[in-house]
Amino acid sequence: MSGVFVRVALDHPVPTLFDYRCDAALAPVPGMLACVPFGKRRAVGVICEVTTHSDVPNERLRGVEALCAACEPLSEEWLALVKFAGDYYQRSLGEVALPALPQALRDPERWPRLFAPQERYRLTATGRTALPEALPARASALRRLAAALAASDAPPGADDPAGADGSCGLDAADARALHPKASATLAAWQDAGWVVLERVAVGAASPAPGPVPLTPGIAAEASAAPERPTLTAEQAQAVEAIAAARDFVPFLLHGVTGSGKTEVYLHALDALFTARPDAQALVLVPEINLTPQFEAVFRARFAALGGDTPIVTLHSGMADGERARAWLAAHTGRARIVLGTRLAVLASLPRLALVIVDEEHDPAYKQQEGLRYSARDLAIWRGKQLGIPVVLGSATPSLESWWQAEQGRYRRLTLARRAVADAALPTVRLVDLEDERRRGRSSVDGISGPLASALKARLERGEQSLVFLNRRGYAPVLSCDSCGWLAGCPRCTAYVVLHKPERALRCHHCGWEARIPRSCPDCGNVDIAPLGRGTQRVEETLAELVPGARVLRIDADSTRRKGSAEALFSDVHAGEVDILVGTQMIAKGHDFQRVSLVGVLNADTALFSHDFRAGERLFAQLMQVSGRAGRAGLPGEVLVQTRYPRHALYQALARHDYVGFAEATLAERRDAHLPPFVYQALLRAEARTLEGALGFLAQGAAALAGIEAAARVTVYDAVPMTIVKVANVHRAQLLVESASRAALLATLRAWQPSLRALKGALRWSLEVDPLDI
Repeated sequence: MSGVFVRVALDHPVPTLFDYRCDAALAPVPGMLACVPFGKRRAVGVICEVTTHSDVPNERLRGVEALCAACEPLSEEWLALVKFAGDYYQRSLGEVALPALPQALRDPERWPRLFAPQERYRLTATGRTALPEALPARASALRRLAAALAASDAPPGADDPAGADGSCGLDAADARALHPKASATLAAWQDAGWVVLERVAVGAASPAPGPVPLTPGIAAEASAAPERPTLTAEQAQAVEAIAAARDFVPFLLHGVTGSGKTEVYLHALDALFTARPDAQALVLVPEINLTPQFEAVFRARFAALGGDTPIVTLHSGMADGERARAWLAAHTGRARIVLGTRLAVLASLPRLALVIVDEEHDPAYKQQEGLRYSARDLAIWRGKQLGIPVVLGSATPSLESWWQAEQGRYRRLTLARRAVADAALPTVRLVDLEDERRRGRSSVDGISGPLASALKARLERGEQSLVFLNRRGYAPVLSCDSCGWLAGCPRCTAYVVLHKPERALRCHHCGWEARIPRSCPDCGNVDIAPLGRGTQRVEETLAELVPGARVLRIDADSTRRKGSAEALFSDVHAGEVDILVGTQMIAKGHDFQRVSLVGVLNADTALFSHDFRAGERLFAQLMQVSGRAGRAGLPGEVLVQTRYPRHALYQALARHDYVGFAEATLAERRDAHLPPFVYQALLRAEARTLEGALGFLAQGAAALAGIEAAARVTVYDAVPMTIVKVANVHRAQLLVESASRAALLATLRAWQPSLRALKGALRWSLEVDPLDI
């Protein structure tokens, strides 16, 4: 057959490309988005190959319905990235490529509106001179609008700046957010010749801008960045090393909490943009709630950076349209800094020159459903692919990254001291709960006497305290003392959590919810009571235990609404909170200037977990939350309540000895043949019965016998997962591992066709480098 044919990647588990006939007037090219018929529906795919021949019979070939000409084609480097991710994580190319795109791009019905020209306002040369003098001194809203125009605009060379350097200016929607009467005001400024209105094509790339000199007056308001702190000697050495890298260099920036890792990032970016005005940078953070504070710091520092959208954020909490616009700004090169969570690692950045992964140890960088990829590992591969430096920052690096640095594969940069001159690491005290009990010093609902006294002392001194408990809700279970009944989820093999403010029992695994019963459903006893404690109960206890204290709780329940987390953290920074109670959301990344005390509750449970990574996670968690104390010169103190104060983990924590903990744990892992000394993969199966899930895994294990590469792979017995049943679906897993990564991946590739042929499971998945076993 002759003609033009395209091979398209679709979001489908079959590991193949799909052939289509292309009769469009526009010539297709690899990387272009195409709308194609697929079964009884329409689907959007990515064209990976263009050819003049197809092996599919003509009568079976269907034609491409539409090409997305408005969107610049995805680059060869991006296609290579998603192909690598698919090969490594055992997924088809389309299962990686399509979910990496914003939802709006995957809906052809939204293409016309998505790529409709946007209205942008720009200052003219006359406006730059006349507008500052024409604004009343007290017209703060008008001055904000004018400052935003100055900050977003490139300096034109004439009164009509159209085409001066591509699409710059202030978006009409952003203008309306700054001033309630922005449209009328900007129209008046147009009539005066101070402003011009442009319509900018969203999908078109703009020329790479350089740094923008801002006009005095308005510019001073637009770029009112805080004074840059003087770098310490350690920070300066780190920045110099990163700036000097001209090829792929993976840096492990190991800095204690409060050592100024963010300042190193900022200076490294500054050096990058000075050397390469057209460059782009990718900055990854582990959680959505960290993006607002990072974005504020970056915008303040780089207010004068060129381009119409110099800094954009990308995360799953954004609205579809908002995320699509940010993605397109990165894809076309208009966004110079892309700040985001793990999904941003797959963003299209044509001029990417530096990748930064903050809190690189955080498990949140590993996707736990769908494509189970590690954003940190893909960031490293992407740096190697492009020949650019990658910076991994953490006070408690993952043992995998630490081991790579020990082997010389990563270059270690150390910040051993806090950046603020009079700030020292907090003192860690271990409160022995068994000793407290023997001495007759009973705790009040989980709050020991020493911790209660310390909280009251901080309140009297006007300082803030933080109480950390990584368990949300009021209590982990509701129980009956008479018959031993425990409130369980009818759909899961798990207890339901009591949420007292909502008067509800809620399953944190499947979402099932019910009202709190008036009596025990088994024996009728009305004296049912909560067992254990969560953040809601601790919040209630502290309000009674520390009279007069303003107690605030921050967890997944209190931050459900968009923007709520940012508002609550603002209250803490403003000094409107005396005691902050929270889960891991408050443990990392936040710079609480007034916090001088951290209390840790219920940390011991992780010491007895079946997961060999539990100790590493606990140590990182405790080090991170301890680092919230004493950051601004106030003497910091950390009280950890435990029944095992002589445990090696707590002793290392008291010494702030990450290096000693890492060396001891790596020695244990080496002796036990655990990662990073072996490579693992996990086959999971879900079925209507546990027997069905285990039977599928047994058949899968038997299928390995005929695979040559499997001779170098160890296969363990299939076992039920820790939470066996979730939403009436039973789950089991089978672990395979090898000392050779190549042998493991070859085995998995050869194994998949056999697994697809098996029956009995509702769903099954393969996960490479699992974190939760």
